[in-house]
Amino acid sequence: MATSPPLSQAVGYGVIIGLGFLFALGMILTTYVLKRYQNEVQTSEMFATAGRTVKSGLVASAVVSSWTWAATLLQSSGVAYRYGVSGPFWYASGATVQILLFATLAIELKRKAPNAHTFLEVIRARYGTYTHVVYIVFGLMTNILVTAMLLTGGSAVVTSLTGVPTAAACFLLPVGVVLYTIFGGIKATFLTDYVHTVMILIIIMIFAFTAYTTNENLGSPAKVYDLLTQAAKAHPVAGNEQGSYLTMRSKEGAIFFVINIVGNFGTVFMDNGYYNKAIAASPVHALPGYVMGGLSWFAIPWLAATTMGLSALALESNPAFPTFPSRMPDADVTAGLVLPNAAVALLGKGGAAATLLLIFMAVTSASSAEYIAVSSIFTYDIYKTYFEPTASGRKLVYMAHTSVVVYAILLAGFSTGLYYIGISIGYLYLMMGVIISSAVLPAALTLLWSDQNMIAATLSPILGLACSLIAWLVTAKKQYGDLSVASTGSNNPMLAGNVVALLSPLIFIPMLTYAFGRQKYDFVSMAMIRLGDDSDLAAKASVDLELIPGSADMSEADTLAEKTKLKRASLIAKTMTGVLTLALLIFWPMPMYGTGYVFSKKFFTGWVSVGILWLFCSTFCVGLYPLFEGRHSMAHTFRGIVRDLTGKGKPPLQGRMSVVDDKNSRDEDTPTKEKDMKEAEAVFNSGNNIGKY
Repeated sequence: MATSPPLSQAVGYGVIIGLGFLFALGMILTTYVLKRYQNEVQTSEMFATAGRTVKSGLVASAVVSSWTWAATLLQSSGVAYRYGVSGPFWYASGATVQILLFATLAIELKRKAPNAHTFLEVIRARYGTYTHVVYIVFGLMTNILVTAMLLTGGSAVVTSLTGVPTAAACFLLPVGVVLYTIFGGIKATFLTDYVHTVMILIIIMIFAFTAYTTNENLGSPAKVYDLLTQAAKAHPVAGNEQGSYLTMRSKEGAIFFVINIVGNFGTVFMDNGYYNKAIAASPVHALPGYVMGGLSWFAIPWLAATTMGLSALALESNPAFPTFPSRMPDADVTAGLVLPNAAVALLGKGGAAATLLLIFMAVTSASSAEYIAVSSIFTYDIYKTYFEPTASGRKLVYMAHTSVVVYAILLAGFSTGLYYIGISIGYLYLMMGVIISSAVLPAALTLLWSDQNMIAATLSPILGLACSLIAWLVTAKKQYGDLSVASTGSNNPMLAGNVVALLSPLIFIPMLTYAFGRQKYDFVSMAMIRLGDDSDLAAKASVDLELIPGSADMSEADTLAEKTKLKRASLIAKTMTGVLTLALLIFWPMPMYGTGYVFSKKFFTGWVSVGILWLFCSTFCVGLYPLFEGRHSMAHTFRGIVRDLTGKGKPPLQGRMSVVDDKNSRDEDTPTKEKDMKEAEAVFNSGNNIGKY
């Protein structure tokens, strides 16, 4: 950058370390409060699944927070800077549909494997060890790529704004996250995700209202429109209609759109973190949580990039812009520095501080989900499955904690290495689909198609990866004559690799399935996945195991009622997500793309206004609604604190005594495997023949 960092290194270290420890201390206190007043003991089940009791509002805020990576804010602003108004929309719509479509998969997972801890357990239950190992590799590759993107993007912004060395930022950003993740498990990620999401929404509102209402150099959509028109005359965009920044018809923007869609299918459908949230959700809350979360998230990259990316274009010729009088170097755009430069131009040091806080929230909230995802894979899919199948709850919690720490250290080192060899967030974002998207279709069909056999599920991701790497590298070599970071990171090679990765299994899966015979799977073995044994941890905490949320056995009537609700939710999910996907990808943008419409000043003003209104709706869904849903639990906890402070003791847990009484009257003999199988099959097929769907 042309100028020195607007903030001091002390501010950078203070935010990274100070806020990290503040969240950790807050989570330690919260864990104690939940244990005392809600009986939420940190068992292995609570650590990995939050007792499967999380409601839709908190699920929605967690989805928004997990999907709001550093790339959501930095990469979207970069494509706005490069391609104009089409960039933010292509980014937002191309990454929202995956969350909406994943809602269908989340419901199927709740229906067919109600006790699963990870999606990979479902793979093993259906196909066995070899397939399980293949998907462990693809799942871990997804987590590694996502975490690396978070750390490389976040550290680049921290260095740009404060001068903190990039390597130091890579190692210090995870510290607070690791602490509160260890103490609170996935419940900690839900609660901190809520706080992070609210803060991100508030900061984006500040940026939007500053740019479009109060800033002395901008101050209105009309002024931004005029400056964007001048910018198009000074440096027209190749491939855009009339070279304008104010049109949806953008050749390079459309290429990015395809890459974005393909890559994000991989990072949602192959990221165990999203399955973790589906597993943690109460069954009836999974669908509304994911739909609300997906639609709420759409406004974040759309408005953030429409504000910050376009503000950077509009203010580049203004002395307030950090790189004035030059345009931003392409390397800085790829590194994600459009947003921080625009923030400094709009608000000076205040903008730099707001950006630092914004990126810190985005990086830490999303990375906590990745740490939980990896710890779940290591604990349940590797350690418990292949090393100690009879591990106690205490041992599982220990291994989960250990894996979080080890993974955080390894990824900090890996991200530092990427920085030194010149790999930035933009490169990783475009490349991720090439590496992981070949596993998307076979993974989804594991829950959706009973005929896919083990050979198709095992080999199609591997064959697809080989084809995608060939397409990617051959295209780069043929078009540019060499294989370098610049050539392999260009749009056309990335487009070829991403498309081949996602679509090649469409050939391999049916070919292998029908060549080696259809499986005709009945989904019973998925229902046989059992909960972990946390009796030792409950006894140590002097709490009845059945009082811990999610640990009490459900009656057969309740189980059947839940299955019926999930079957209905599945039908709703398939219809709703299909319609919303068509709306976001076809009905809304394509008429403007096809006609080559260049926005008028009034249309651009309306475009911005809709984005701001949408963000307000998002704030209600993921900011206020979770408080409304949790009002009774918060009131009960508050009364308990008051009673403790006044010496009256904590109140009894409401609605739990019947569980205790029921437990005392039950036969506590351990069921045999044969009895388990009969019960699972009866529950799974009772009333609705779910195996046929």
